[in-house]
Amino acid sequence: MVESFNKGLSFDEFLNKSDEDDRNKTLEMYENIKLDDDLIKSIMNIKNEINILACAEMWCPDCVINLPALKKMKDLNDNINISTIKRDGYENEFEKIPTFIIYDEKFNKLGRFIERPITIKEVEKTGTQPEIIVAKKKYRKGEYITDTIKDIINIINLKGE
Repeated sequence: MVESFNKGLSFDEFLNKSDEDDRNKTLEMYENIKLDDDLIKSIMNIKNEINILACAEMWCPDCVINLPALKKMKDLNDNINISTIKRDGYENEFEKIPTFIIYDEKFNKLGRFIERPITIKEVEKTGTQPEIIVAKKKYRKGEYITDTIKDIINIINLKGE
């Protein structure tokens, strides 16, 4: 996957290759991310280099929601490197998008974030129909972006720090 990482694009490059509507939705999602001081501190406390390979397509609503989380983390900590690839040609490795593969500085795999934060997956598994509907509406508005960031930080901290 190192080769894929090296072929990938930065968040901005990837975003600029998407259509205007998807680009605007993604930028709006990014602009609306609100992080509390503890989460900012957790991101800034990542001391080792982290490489994240993101497989995404900007037409995908889950990518529009979750890619900005990576951008926010990168903007807060230069130790985080992001490379984004399209799913085309990688369908066997990436069944769902977005998929973020998190690596340490030597490209040892630390873990994966797949499609949605764990919080939403749990509601989908155990919630009542009304709870699922409400959670998904909030998720689509970007209200669970901090959960995406927390999931990624947990992967980094459990394996890499």
